[in-house]
Amino acid sequence: MATDRDRGGPAGGGARPSAFSRLPQGSTATRLRALGEQAAARVYRARPQRRNRLTGRAALLALVVCSLVVALAYPMRQWVSQQSEIAEQQRRAEEARAAVEDLRDLKARWQDDAYAERQLRERLHYVRPGETGYVVPRGTDGAGGKTGQDAVDDLPWYEKLWSGIDRADSGG
Repeated sequence: MATDRDRGGPAGGGARPSAFSRLPQGSTATRLRALGEQAAARVYRARPQRRNRLTGRAALLALVVCSLVVALAYPMRQWVSQQSEIAEQQRRAEEARAAVEDLRDLKARWQDDAYAERQLRERLHYVRPGETGYVVPRGTDGAGGKTGQDAVDDLPWYEKLWSGIDRADSGG
């Protein structure tokens, strides 16, 4: 009687039959071909089956990423709106700096006596002692005369004062 050792099996006499015992009897080429097919079948069975593409780790990663997006959406929106507010405030500050610079220039001009005298002569119709001041009313020639509020706006300040007193005195 043949033992496992004689058939090429394990020395311990295991119950598992050897690969050679299952090979068909015949030529060496037939045996080698059958042995190759068995090896290929074992490799195919040993390869893990392709499961769903979404594994537990991938699902957890997707959940974490979605949570981060949701958690960061509001702070990012706030940050963007604050950046636009900062830009608006910087623009306003720049406008205020420009206005302050214009006012400093105007103040420096008013410190000059010649500028102040010229403005007093033009705006308030002041004259120096010994000079005679003449005010020619505009639009009295009848060609392009102004009426109503436009005529009152073009009057010098003292004419506006007297016309206001006359209107109050006459009741209308």
